[in-house]
Amino acid sequence: MECVVYATRGLIDVLLDLASDADPESMTTGLSVTRAGELTGESVGALPAETPVFTDFFLPDPGNPVNAVFGVDLSTPARQTQGRFVSHPMGELSVSKRDHLAQVIFVAVPPWSADPTSIRAFDRRGRRQPLELLDAEPPEERFS
Repeated sequence: MECVVYATRGLIDVLLDLASDADPESMTTGLSVTRAGELTGESVGALPAETPVFTDFFLPDPGNPVNAVFGVDLSTPARQTQGRFVSHPMGELSVSKRDHLAQVIFVAVPPWSADPTSIRAFDRRGRRQPLELLDAEPPEERFS
């Protein structure tokens, strides 16, 4: 079943920058969603308020291989992530068996640009899903 995957353009830009910096090594990180109703920006106005939009990522820890086993970051509780970003610097723009550990998997390849020839979204079975980038911002988080 095809289901549109929504992500903020800002998130995708940051992930592609991280993948470019890591190249020629691959990188992976967990992604989380925010409801469209909590976002600001004109492009979210037409979406139902409950629509999940990928907005945030967890900083990858390349220096600790114990935390990244088979594409899973063991230091981030799984319930906090609804998706996964994986870069394939030398690979194809498709999901590998190691990438199947998330509800939605974003796969990127060089030249690290936000177009369909460099980044795509897939479901956990590896089926390509339509990806729509939104010019929107998540709510500002404050730390005390």
